[in-house]
Amino acid sequence: MQVKHLIIGAGISGLTFANYCDDYLILEKEPEVGGYCRTIKQNGFVWDYAGHFFHFKTREFKERFVDEVPAEDIIVQEKCTKIYYKGELIDYPFQTNIHQLPKEEFIDCLYDLFNKTEKEEYDHFLDMLYGKFGKSITEKFLKPYNEKLYATDLTALDKNAMGRFFPYADKEAIINNMKASRDTSYNNSFLYPKDGADTFIKILASKLDPARILLNDGLASLDLENRVAVTESGKKIRFEKLINTMPLNLLLPMIGEETLAEELSYNQVLVFNLGFNKKSPLTEEHWLYIPDKTCNYYRIGFYDNILSQDRLSMYIEIGYPRNATITQEEIDRQLQRTLENLQKQGVTDAETKLTDYVSIVMNPAYVHINGNTDRKIKNLFADLAAQGIYSIGRYGGWTYCSMEDCMLEARDLAKSIS
Repeated sequence: MQVKHLIIGAGISGLTFANYCDDYLILEKEPEVGGYCRTIKQNGFVWDYAGHFFHFKTREFKERFVDEVPAEDIIVQEKCTKIYYKGELIDYPFQTNIHQLPKEEFIDCLYDLFNKTEKEEYDHFLDMLYGKFGKSITEKFLKPYNEKLYATDLTALDKNAMGRFFPYADKEAIINNMKASRDTSYNNSFLYPKDGADTFIKILASKLDPARILLNDGLASLDLENRVAVTESGKKIRFEKLINTMPLNLLLPMIGEETLAEELSYNQVLVFNLGFNKKSPLTEEHWLYIPDKTCNYYRIGFYDNILSQDRLSMYIEIGYPRNATITQEEIDRQLQRTLENLQKQGVTDAETKLTDYVSIVMNPAYVHINGNTDRKIKNLFADLAAQGIYSIGRYGGWTYCSMEDCMLEARDLAKSIS
């Protein structure tokens, strides 16, 4: 078998690339397309693999999806997000809503904000937090929350690890927000299809030839010199150009870069999608952030509030280090802890019963951006591109980006090399 463009992975990046070229073959190890953008429907509940909400910034992709879905099947929401802090809900982002804290804590945050020591260059992510927001804001929310999210020491992350997705705010913005509260983070409004995120994935897939998508057959090995890929089922595929979207830590050992693969850092996330028999008292919130280290999860979301459903439907996210082993026993233990914590926090009550659930382990989940490693990756990518080998997307490119960023990168690459 021979093909011009061999695409590894039928997630959002791989499918988008194929939409912009005419000679391709997609290898996908799973039985269906979508990657982490798949949707589960179970007993009336609609759950994505994790919370996926669309914040289109380009007209091309917004129109491409929205025009193909009936208007009544797309929900447009101004997001309502809160932080569960010491038994109270305060508005997100924390740093621009410190006026909602108890007076003593508010004064601590404000004092530290005005007496912080800023630097021209920060050494790492934690250094940046202290420099830009001061001790109290950092230690009350930013440090514990991000430690739970990334499941790592924040000194190991680059100062710009989250790029534009980090809600920066200067003193003036924080003070002004006390008078007119507003969320100016990148995703303060979003689109969501009623049938789940894979509605948009299906649109991408519908434009492709099903015969050019090999499901249940992942990449087993690569011979770059002879430009031959071998699949898990033993098929040999000759290619002119390779477009990889599977996690970079899996690709690198196949091309002799085991040392760099070991250097890559990331976390895993255990996701629970939970369905209950009745609504929660929290009927407006779309998701909550939980910095409390005694609580197992760092973020929870409410599908039922987004979809206007009459039963509580949630996703729960729990972070783990890269080397953690998440057994079924661990999943069962975390489910029990989750149900207990939801009741403690007033999300559920004694009459709220779990009726359905699905657990998913995302591995990798969030990649850890480190300046030194990032430079090595970029140098490698330049060498590979000269050979017609490209690695793109959140995991293939090993970066922190949105779904639309992945689509834009895939489109631009296809246009430039096809």
